[in-house]
Amino acid sequence: MTVTTLDPKTALIVIDLQNGIVAYPTVHPAAEIVSKASTLADAFRSHGLPVVLVNVAGGAPGRAEQSRSLSDLPAGWADLVPELNQQPTDHTVTKRTWGAFTNTDLEEYLKKQGVTQVVIAGIATSIGVESTARYANELGFNVTFALDAMSDMNPDAHINSTTRIFPRLGETGTTQEIMALLQKKGG
Repeated sequence: MTVTTLDPKTALIVIDLQNGIVAYPTVHPAAEIVSKASTLADAFRSHGLPVVLVNVAGGAPGRAEQSRSLSDLPAGWADLVPELNQQPTDHTVTKRTWGAFTNTDLEEYLKKQGVTQVVIAGIATSIGVESTARYANELGFNVTFALDAMSDMNPDAHINSTTRIFPRLGETGTTQEIMALLQKKGG
């Protein structure tokens, strides 16, 4: 289903567009993802809507067969990319798990802002984006995915999330479709 509407109080959540993550090889070029996410962030700001910029600076404890060590990160690894044009009004969340809600103030922040819907973009589709979206859905937020503003390191995982998981959690659309709804909503 293509995105149909944006609630009056919709927030943008941008996942892990930071120096260390955008350096990984991705299905879709990270520069394109950053550009589209930045465009969305600028549009949300211009409409007075919340922008949440998320980075990851650690990992959840426990064993896993496939894991990346996030200890001893190089300087600047967790810094948000400058193209996002971070503003003082943006809310930042540093996570240490896959999803942006676990052990952070994100839920509280969104509820204080009166947010009922979130648009999610970023890297990686099947990890940070999907985990954040699942939790948002469970909390009762309407969820919209900016499909052309996200990517993954694994093509199969990206396709699985975008075609099988996301339509069950919310609506999907392109940056252009979301921008058109913002224009329609904001006049």
